[in-house]
Amino acid sequence: MTTPRRFPVVALIVDAALVILFAAIGRATHEGDAFGPLGTGLATTAWPFLVALLAGWLITRAWRRPVAVLRTGLPVWAVTVVLGVTLRALSGQGIAIAFVIVATITLALFLLGWRGVALVVAHSRRA
Repeated sequence: MTTPRRFPVVALIVDAALVILFAAIGRATHEGDAFGPLGTGLATTAWPFLVALLAGWLITRAWRRPVAVLRTGLPVWAVTVVLGVTLRALSGQGIAIAFVIVATITLALFLLGWRGVALVVAHSRRA
C-alpha cells in the first residue's frame, strides 16, 4: 500500500513520534522520568534511534512508498534497530541483550504496526 506523494512527511513524523515514544516509555520504566532534566534525558535516549530512522528512510527511499509494510516498514525497522543500537553503544549508553530484545520487538510493533493498521483501514474503505 502507498499513500499519495504528498503524505510521506506525515509518515516520517509518525515514525519519529513512535521512536520518541519508545524512548520515553523506556526512560519512564527505568528512570522513573521520561524526560530527565530539561528533556535532555529523553533526547539522549532517543537520538541514536532517530538518526537510525532517518538513515533507514534514506536507504529505503521510504518517501516513495511510506506506508508499505514489507517494502518500506520492514527495512526501516531493521535499520532503525541495528544502527540505533550501534549508535547507542558508540555513544557510551548501555546495550544489554534484554534492551536489544525489547527495542527490536517494540520498534517492530510501532514501525510495522501502524503501517499494518493503515493497510487494513485502506482495504476496508475500498470494500
